[in-house]
Amino acid sequence: MFALKTLLTKPSATRAISRFPQRVHFHATPRPLVKAGDAIPDIDLLENSPGNKVSLAQQLAKGKGLIIGVPAAFSPSCSEKHIPAYVEYANLKDAGDVYVVSVNDPFVMKAWGLTMDPQGKSGIRFLADPHTAFTNALDLAFDSTAIFGQPRSKRYALVIEDGKVKEAHVEPDNTGVDVSAVSKVLGHA
Repeated sequence: MFALKTLLTKPSATRAISRFPQRVHFHATPRPLVKAGDAIPDIDLLENSPGNKVSLAQQLAKGKGLIIGVPAAFSPSCSEKHIPAYVEYANLKDAGDVYVVSVNDPFVMKAWGLTMDPQGKSGIRFLADPHTAFTNALDLAFDSTAIFGQPRSKRYALVIEDGKVKEAHVEPDNTGVDVSAVSKVLGHA
């Protein structure tokens, strides 16, 4: 402690410290998740195969859309509650282009899409984010290695207008189906 006091009282130390006047603020609050006004990141997702790249920033640059993020294809809440409610929603077309994104490979997402909407009547497109790049860019990843073996996406629904987030509905517990449920995002049909 004495050495530190001595060092800080020397004129050379004072000059060195004053050369760097910027302040660093540390806090324990996490940085904010995606929020209204944020632009959709221009990151390629995969549809049906590794060669079919889709940029939601480009797809949703004009008009309305909806991005639904889920922790995992074929998981119970995703397959039994969350996505079926969107597939069956009578006024889904009013939401614009609708995409489901999950940290899975494109073959899994293709199979899951065929399971959720065999005839494709809803128009929902199922996209893979296999390296979590899109999910990380939105700051919506969480550590799910104990359950899924790797980081996954929080459950969310983003209402998009002209390439920007108009509303962000992110589940506070990462995986529940409440604030991102179709009735909370699009209302009752």
